[in-house]
Amino acid sequence: MADITLTVKRTGDTEDSGPYWQSFTVPEIADTMSVLDALIWTQQNIEPTLAFRRACRVKMCGTCGVRINGREGLACGTLVRSLVGDRGGEVRVEPMRHLPVVRDLVTAPGVFYQRLNQVGAAFTPKDDSSGPAQILPDSKERKTIDPHRECIYCGLCYSACSVAGLDSGYLGPAALNRAFALVSDSRDGTGKQRLQASAGDHGIWRCHTIFECTAVCPKGIPITEAIEGLKRKVFVNKLKSLIGLGR
Repeated sequence: MADITLTVKRTGDTEDSGPYWQSFTVPEIADTMSVLDALIWTQQNIEPTLAFRRACRVKMCGTCGVRINGREGLACGTLVRSLVGDRGGEVRVEPMRHLPVVRDLVTAPGVFYQRLNQVGAAFTPKDDSSGPAQILPDSKERKTIDPHRECIYCGLCYSACSVAGLDSGYLGPAALNRAFALVSDSRDGTGKQRLQASAGDHGIWRCHTIFECTAVCPKGIPITEAIEGLKRKVFVNKLKSLIGLGR
């Protein structure tokens, strides 16, 4: 098995010094070695000050989100062999974009979670609900909601989004995907407020429909479709309001 060169973008030693790239030679210890495995090996054997996040190691928590060879991905879910093949080579790892870097590969997710709060990420039941509400498994409503429920809030879509880099107030793909799942749920009681928040100056109309968010989602969520779905719902809601005022 060939060695690999793990090149990591690290934080400067002082406030005045900018980030820099540091390379490490890492043996490929197994065909199933992930980028996270390479980072852990480097930390344990070469550079104990190397900072990164990890938790589940099975693509369920989203903690180890980074950029690998210029593309967003989960370090635990990206195999080294898929990047360099059998002959070895270089793997470049850097922190996610559009979020403040705390140290090395560790970013502060505060802005990302603020955007989720802005659309009201928590389910709010209708006030007039008198008992358990049902959405049948084979119903159209369930089929609409289900593809958008598995978000692990890793932030990869936010990092990949070009608009998030241009507009610091943009709600972002994950927040808009969550909003779509909730406004599509007939049991939710705050759909109008979420539509209003989604349709603001930093919401759905800022999306350029480039599918960058969908391309990097580790759960395969069609995020761009959710944003387009929100646009349709906002339009229909506005049309209904106009018709109502015209009567």
